[in-house]
Amino acid sequence: MYTHILVPTDGSELSDKATQAAIELAKRLGARLHAFTVTEPYPYSPLAEAQPILPQEFLDAARSQADRFLKRVRELAAAAGVACEGSHVEAAQPWRAICERAGELGCHCIVMASHGRSGLAGLLLGSETQKVLTHCQLPVLVVR
Repeated sequence: MYTHILVPTDGSELSDKATQAAIELAKRLGARLHAFTVTEPYPYSPLAEAQPILPQEFLDAARSQADRFLKRVRELAAAAGVACEGSHVEAAQPWRAICERAGELGCHCIVMASHGRSGLAGLLLGSETQKVLTHCQLPVLVVR
């Protein structure tokens, strides 16, 4: 049924819960995991007078952080005996990157966290999970 599962991670505690759920599901189904993280593009214009951080510094820090997140998922999966690869992409719309990566890899489902924002906060801040649920054709298991 589900032999390839995508698990997006942002390094948060909730994301760790989704990772654990994805690992358990993969183990029970004999599936493999693909850990995935999205970082935002450099937020400052190269033409701006002031840049609090240089573009290369920003990119290096983002890559380093993404590598840490992915390494953690791979280690947890390995400890459970679950095959896991990982990848990282820079994108302005994480939900879109998640849907696209799942499709590119031929994943059968996505396991991801929801931060549980509702009401005005959910409306203003948006929900990447809600957007994945709305736009992705794959089954999505949401962990809270």
